[in-house]
Amino acid sequence: MNNPKVKTIIEALVFCSSSVLKPERIKEIVKVPGKEIAQAIEELNQDYEKSERSFRIRKIAGGYQFYALSEFSSYLKELVKTKPIVLSSPSLETLAMIAYRQPITRLEIENMRGVDSTGVIRNLLEKNHVKIVGKKDVIGKPLLYGTTLFFLKHFGLNSVSELPKIEQLSDNPLKLGKQEKSNGYRKITQGNQ
Repeated sequence: MNNPKVKTIIEALVFCSSSVLKPERIKEIVKVPGKEIAQAIEELNQDYEKSERSFRIRKIAGGYQFYALSEFSSYLKELVKTKPIVLSSPSLETLAMIAYRQPITRLEIENMRGVDSTGVIRNLLEKNHVKIVGKKDVIGKPLLYGTTLFFLKHFGLNSVSELPKIEQLSDNPLKLGKQEKSNGYRKITQGNQ
């Protein structure tokens, strides 16, 4: 890297950002090409690895964010005791349909599922897994749904293109994350910690 100070500036920006920091925003602030940003992130991660740090910077949800290595997850769970997000089978099924077919209307979801999905979609909206992304240009202008940045972060994805191909999934169309089934509900834990 030509200017070592750029690397430390990028590190400070990612560190102080309260959410995923987009490369475009880094470019605006530091005024360096995207290639240099990616190189700086790579060098920072190499430095962290050499000095045996417990964290790295990763690209997720279209931007950069610090994360702790999975080997420290048991300690971090003690620090941050949060309830896992629990999704029912219908919620997970609907979320999969939205993720793979977005933008999609409620009616299109209901035609695939064969049941009313109003409550399930409302629940996914409240949990910030999906959002309204527009209106379909047909009579009645039904709402279109798509996934959120929270969805990407929760499942450890940089973009929806990283979802497994439908053909790669086993018979279970709901296989999006590690799942533990109990009482008809599936507890979802983040895939890439």
